[in-house]
Amino acid sequence: PNLDVPEQNHLYFDPGDGRLITIFTNERHPKDSTPNPEGIGNLHHIAFTVSRATYTQVKQRLDERGIANSGEVDRGFMYSIYFRDPLGQLLELANYKFDPPIGVTHSEVLLEAHKLRVAAGAYNIMDEHLADAIEILTRRTTRSLSDDRSPKNPY
Repeated sequence: PNLDVPEQNHLYFDPGDGRLITIFTNERHPKDSTPNPEGIGNLHHIAFTVSRATYTQVKQRLDERGIANSGEVDRGFMYSIYFRDPLGQLLELANYKFDPPIGVTHSEVLLEAHKLRVAAGAYNIMDEHLADAIEILTRRTTRSLSDDRSPKNPY
């Protein structure tokens, strides 16, 4: 679900290379068969994933330049900030709240976290879903000498 607009949902697609494509849906949106115009206006926004080091500087740097922005928006599994480019196109800079295990993509963690969220009956992905998803994926993808991975008595 979209945490800002409850009647709107997000559909996430993994094109297979670690990127994530998000489609916004709203079943209550009035039907309109008019095709989208070409050029500016036919796209809601463009999102870019940035490092935590970059993300922590974004708001200050936008403010210093007098660029209006949304401030930090908590998306449950990532933080985002929105602003418009000089042509009016909405841009999003986002930073995931988690680092996936080695050899695992952000999309794979989100898929596993989504399954856990649904099973728990939670409205949106939360930190505990991310943590549990990472643990599941680590167990699935990382070999271990331990049969059950439980703590052992070292003496």
